Amino acid sequence: MLQYQIQPSSRRCCVTGRELKPGERYFSVLLEVEGKLVRQDYAPEAWPGPPGEAFSFWMGKVPEQEGPHRPPINDALLLDCFRRLENDARPDRVNFRYVLALLLLRRKRLKFEEARTAHEREILRLRCSQTRVVHEVVNPRLTDEELATVQDEVYQVLGWQ
Repeated sequence: MLQYQIQPSSRRCCVTGRELKPGERYFSVLLEVEGKLVRQDYAPEAWPGPPGEAFSFWMGKVPEQEGPHRPPINDALLLDCFRRLENDARPDRVNFRYVLALLLLRRKRLKFEEARTAHEREILRLRCSQTRVVHEVVNPRLTDEELATVQDEVYQVLGWQ
């Protein structure tokens, strides 16, 4: 399984090198570089807009204080990443999308409809609670350890660790 080597926010603008201050807004981009997702953070004044090759992008805010809690989960970002991985059959991306689906189920953004077996694989049928669009997700049958590893990767990519 491919492991993403993405750090949480560096709290430094990738263009100017300026430190991002607590309470300051910033922009983040995920780019695919050599098969890996790479995160870049931008200060507002250095943000040129999302690059055409961006896998995903979002705006965030540097926390006011360091603490043990995670920043709020951005459901729109989760759904966007989930949708973008829909037709990607690479095993690491199937695993990543499955964990995103579990997070979205837990947050009630997706609703479970049914599970079926096709070609010896379990397929989950999930409906978006907002758009009513149906999505099918392959259950890669991860072990508990693999599931925890992929969940950590998701949190790292999205800056929640």
